[in-house]
Amino acid sequence: MDDYRVVADALAADIEAGRLRPGDRLPPQRRFARERGIAGSTAARVYGELVRRGLAVGEVGRGTFVRAAKPPPEPALAEPGAARVDLELNFAVLPGESARLARALEPLLRDDVFTAALHPIGAAGTPPAREAAAGMLARGDWRPDPATVLFTGNGRQALAAAIAAFVPVGERLAVESLTYPVVKALASRLGVELVPIETDGSGLIPEALEAAGPVRALYVQPTLHNPLGTTMPPQRRTALAEVAARLDLPVIEDGVYTFLRDDVRPFAEYAPERTVFVDSLSKRVAPGLTAGFLVSPPSWTARLASSVRSGAWAASRFAVEAATQWIVTGTLAEIEAAKRRDAAARASVLAEKLPGLRGDPASYHRWWELPEPWRAETFVAAAARRGIALSPAAAFAVLPGHAPNAVRIAVSAPPVETLSAALDVLAGLASGTPDDLAAD
Repeated sequence: MDDYRVVADALAADIEAGRLRPGDRLPPQRRFARERGIAGSTAARVYGELVRRGLAVGEVGRGTFVRAAKPPPEPALAEPGAARVDLELNFAVLPGESARLARALEPLLRDDVFTAALHPIGAAGTPPAREAAAGMLARGDWRPDPATVLFTGNGRQALAAAIAAFVPVGERLAVESLTYPVVKALASRLGVELVPIETDGSGLIPEALEAAGPVRALYVQPTLHNPLGTTMPPQRRTALAEVAARLDLPVIEDGVYTFLRDDVRPFAEYAPERTVFVDSLSKRVAPGLTAGFLVSPPSWTARLASSVRSGAWAASRFAVEAATQWIVTGTLAEIEAAKRRDAAARASVLAEKLPGLRGDPASYHRWWELPEPWRAETFVAAAARRGIALSPAAAFAVLPGHAPNAVRIAVSAPPVETLSAALDVLAGLASGTPDDLAAD
């Protein structure tokens, strides 16, 4: 049987008929090749075809497993799902937050001020906006030069502008092997190849970056990494800065969660001459009330501003004025402090209900390496049947078929009482096996 698609069709029929069940592990490729009397390369193409059809998922070091369900029609994390408890999307809107934000905006609603806010604005915003943003982004001894601050419509646009500025079409961008899904989508749209770099408990491994071959830039999340929830220690930041300098590599630092760890120095302080710092208001405030920020070395500011303009990624003037008002009135600082307290309260619930999860206690998300015999896709499907939405590791894996057996739990959205009850359900689910689903 020379055509690998014929073999793949036979396996697909077994899956459709239930002879191969969700979570079942397929034989190792060499054994499968011997059993079927086909070449090893053909067996590899068969398994690759099953993954491509969404019928199987590969897990590094574990093998290939029958997928729990067909992949959803929308990309993972693209839009809120219909689940009753959302532990998938990660944003917090606290009680009373909207009233605080509204009060701070009242001066903008005067006729003369509002009229000015209706006019267009460039990537550089205004001098008061740059000064306010620099103060907001400052951490410890690091305070960006206001002249290097640029504004975009949101954090995603800031990332797009930074990637487009340094990585031409067809070139390579280094990222952590598990990364923010939006960066995967941006790279595809911008024609950029992602190069996954191995990580460990301290974050991206500098030696792995050095061994990865030529890349044009590095995208990294050193503080409260998404999805792992980890924070890179100072020694690792120093080592990574040294490697980036040897490689003469621009670094795009995603700082969207840094407000939850205001005691951590950004990577930009370790490598100020080559780091573009990206942040936004989407987590600090809310996804629907946001603006993006770019801070770069002075020599790159014009280059990034050109990228923002050419991509039509500049912020609206009203968004910039609103952000400035929230900063200068102290409203934003109050909300950030409230969210740090909220994250700490949720961390206590997590520690009680699901002890041992990976992630910084200050983070709004955790990484759960699932117990055997659970597979990530099967567990996510089982949780969805109980009204709980989770994110499988495959949503964050750069290489298809190279996802660990894990899920991300985002804890910021539901009320604490609802979160506690949902974690009880997940703990009970994990204590059983996929075979228990047959009794549902």
